[in-house]
Amino acid sequence: MGETILIHFSGHDKTGLTASLTQLLADHNVCVLDIGQAVVHEVLALGMLIEVPKSNEALTLKDALAKKCAELDLQVRFTTVGPQALDHWLTWQNADRFLVTILGRAITAQQLWRITAVIAQNSLNIDSMERLSTPLSLAHSTVASHVANANACVELRISGNAQTHPEAEARMRAALLRIAQEEEVDIAFQRESIFRRNRRLFAFDMDSTLIQGEVIDELARMAGVADKVVAITASAMRGEIEFQESFRRRVALLKGLPAERVYSLLDKIPLVEGADRLTRTLKLLGYKTAILSGGFHFFGDHLQQRLGIDYIHANHLDIEDGVVTGLVKTPIVDGPRKASLLQEIADREKISLEQVVAVGDGANDLPMLKLAGMGIAFHAKPLVRQSADHALSYLGLDCLLYLIGVRDRDLATILS
Repeated sequence: MGETILIHFSGHDKTGLTASLTQLLADHNVCVLDIGQAVVHEVLALGMLIEVPKSNEALTLKDALAKKCAELDLQVRFTTVGPQALDHWLTWQNADRFLVTILGRAITAQQLWRITAVIAQNSLNIDSMERLSTPLSLAHSTVASHVANANACVELRISGNAQTHPEAEARMRAALLRIAQEEEVDIAFQRESIFRRNRRLFAFDMDSTLIQGEVIDELARMAGVADKVVAITASAMRGEIEFQESFRRRVALLKGLPAERVYSLLDKIPLVEGADRLTRTLKLLGYKTAILSGGFHFFGDHLQQRLGIDYIHANHLDIEDGVVTGLVKTPIVDGPRKASLLQEIADREKISLEQVVAVGDGANDLPMLKLAGMGIAFHAKPLVRQSADHALSYLGLDCLLYLIGVRDRDLATILS
């Protein structure tokens, strides 16, 4: 009868260690049931769950491994796994699995402690941790905090039987949102699924999502009605005024603005941090992209050419005889229409909504955020942050790449 053994190896990592150990296991006709390895700062931690064909061979194998580890300067520990423990492990393979992604300019022990405590309080287990960002921003936080656009990202894979506790997932989301706000860090909590690494379409709001500011507010400054328009915009983004009504009011205030002044904005409003890197990467990886905006089409057309966006839907600013008329062309792209357009694009591309990522900052973005498989409130208003499944507030737009499993090192060559 065979014997099941859990083996832990640890020590300074170097080339060929795993080959040496597995060769010895092969000599004893061992079956590997499970395996996991991590290297942190050149220190190896390797675990193997093995089945030895005959119990009387287990002692011989342990002696051989102990001698080999002494030669390789490794520590080794053996734990016999009984039938009950093995059955528990097999049952655990069907547990629910989640991802917790921590994102900030630097990640502190305080943040990790609070996040992992919430995981433990909900009876979930951390299966693995991985740094997705470059080493500098994580390992040298005092440096990174003073480096412009530094990113730090750690991904935790966790598991447990959340299905038996339906309230656990909602409770965890609420707890992690509180920590994110109090610790000034972004935390994304998502259920692991086949779609997570197989997203195919990213849909973006434009104003204050892809670009730094609201086009209509800038036009209002040119027209001398900034205070009135900004107040209406803010109220609409908070969900206090129905979007179509607020849009009509704001556009009416722009009546008489010369067209040449309108188009002068094209090179004056900068992209948000990380927008260029994100869209270039998505294009290289074959993703479809769309702008679904309650803003203006003329600026969306400009971004489409600059960033290589596949689809653009926005409102048309009515201009006649070289001036803004103040009238609104229909249909207006409001919240429900954004969701409808997103569905149309997904259908046209034959993409499941589970494979769609939608990103926005205002109340009129919520319908598309809720329709998409992953809806992200980006540097958003409080109402939107609380209503969306994911909220990102501290890094640039390119941090979305971490949420689909892209590591910084993956991009080192293709974006150089």
